[in-house]
Amino acid sequence: MQQTLTSSLTSAWIDAWNDGDVAALETIVTDDYARVSRSHGNTESLAQIQDEITAVRSAFPDLSTRIDSVVEGEGQAVIFWTSVGTHTEPFLGVPATGRRVETRGCNHLRLVDGLIQREEVTWDSSELLHALGVRHLSDAAPHAGDVVVDDLSGEPDPESMKTFNRQFVTGVTVVTTRDGDAPKGLAVNAYSSISLEPPLVMVCVQKTSSTYPALFAGTHLGINILGTEQRETVATFASKAADKFADLDWHAGPNGSPLIDGSPACIEAEIRERFQAKTHTVFICRVRHAEVTEASPIVYKAGRFFDSDDLKQL
Repeated sequence: MQQTLTSSLTSAWIDAWNDGDVAALETIVTDDYARVSRSHGNTESLAQIQDEITAVRSAFPDLSTRIDSVVEGEGQAVIFWTSVGTHTEPFLGVPATGRRVETRGCNHLRLVDGLIQREEVTWDSSELLHALGVRHLSDAAPHAGDVVVDDLSGEPDPESMKTFNRQFVTGVTVVTTRDGDAPKGLAVNAYSSISLEPPLVMVCVQKTSSTYPALFAGTHLGINILGTEQRETVATFASKAADKFADLDWHAGPNGSPLIDGSPACIEAEIRERFQAKTHTVFICRVRHAEVTEASPIVYKAGRFFDSDDLKQL
């Protein structure tokens, strides 16, 4: 392959990814062009790739891609590249985080008469989410514009699931974060300890919560186990009140997460992973700070609250 051809390929590539000129790609591919993901086996047309680039650039408007190197061979070439951008708009269902990410990949090109006929890639747009600490809990990685729908055939109806869940006894936690200087929080009973060494915990948060964008963008969160003397606090955080901290005593953890005074236990944890689970996000966190008091935790079962001190030991 001649150097002039290499230049035309990389020039069109840069025009598309850096400037959003996706039409430039039409000048360097054959009519039967296809791109194949080595990771997932998905095959995409040029039109799908153009849509993907447009979606990526909409969410990462300052995206900048550089060609690190090009290895040429007879009828083929491999391009190694690096992209850097800031996540300022929603992407694949993930709210803007304001984080700057860097991602790398390589593309193996099959050339016919100087044009790209087939492209095998190690990267797809979900890698940008991986760079943000997000994983999708699905077999196939989503692409820009995809609408993923669960196959519910053979699964229990929602009412059966509600009945099942009401039989599970839990505590009550309030998960907190900061939105600038403003404390934010919501009631959560989908909390679990994962391991003691290292100290890992998880919480599951619905994406429609008003606290969700700030929580997703944060680096740390607070988890407060509420007690029998905090019944009003439970009601406040289960509500849609604009300022749930207005009449609440709290203090900041070492990394700024709101920790509620009087709680039986509080931790502040660093967010390490964010798994997308359709309507919810599962946050995997490493505990960095813990506080424990003698207060008794409140118990929740089947829509009602109970005093943990009255539990009968079996």
